[in-house]
Amino acid sequence: MKPGSGTVNQVIRVLLVNDQAIVREGLRLLIENQSDLVVVAEAATVPETVNIAKQSQPDVVLLDLEFGGNQGIACLSELLSALAHLRILMLTGSSNFDLHYDAIYKGAYGLVRKLDASDVLLRAIRKVHTGEAWLDSSLTTRLLLDLWRFRDLRNSNDPAFDGLHNGFASDHPLTMNTMTAMTAQLPRPQSPQPPIEEALKIAQLTDRERQVISLVGEGLRNQQIADRLFISVITVRHHLTSIFSKLDIEDRFELAFYAYRHGLAQLPL
Repeated sequence: MKPGSGTVNQVIRVLLVNDQAIVREGLRLLIENQSDLVVVAEAATVPETVNIAKQSQPDVVLLDLEFGGNQGIACLSELLSALAHLRILMLTGSSNFDLHYDAIYKGAYGLVRKLDASDVLLRAIRKVHTGEAWLDSSLTTRLLLDLWRFRDLRNSNDPAFDGLHNGFASDHPLTMNTMTAMTAQLPRPQSPQPPIEEALKIAQLTDRERQVISLVGEGLRNQQIADRLFISVITVRHHLTSIFSKLDIEDRFELAFYAYRHGLAQLPL
């Protein structure tokens, strides 16, 4: 069994949806070089995709977000309307954050960029097959913020929550899809103000630590932060250790989430 593959007895069935034959051929070669993955079918046009999915019954659909020019989202919606159980992983060469966000809101389990290494795609297929989401940190944070806002709105007894909630049956399962469909209708938060206990923590931060936090919020790694601020990587690590201690935070992902929520970094647009 090849390194990183799943169990010997379980083979993950993949449907490739891409309108470029050479891309499908490359993906097929990559995927079928793994002992636990197999391409069961390919689709090159939107009209044929649903029928092929019904016939091949894949475990995971690898769908190009730019499929057919700009039909990736439409194809995603058609697939899930016909086969709601499908686990769809989007492949994209676009840097349009809102397009990525829309794909997740419409029901995709994850998104892989075409610039990512091939092993990233293979890991994503396996994770999506198990029912886990595969998102980069900026998308994950933005979704979590929306879910948090949804919780706050629900707990506040705001009439806006009733308007959203009434759109779903009372016994409707609160899945990722239904939750994000509701939160998509909510306005974006404006200049969040931290509560007093958090304000006291934030007041302990130095100007340099605030700069580091802002750059973490942009998605920069330690070396990139060091280059931007003209300091060493070791100094960046020292700053992060101090920040984690002052804010009572465990890691940089939690830091990014905290920074967005309390106005220390700008949410990616």
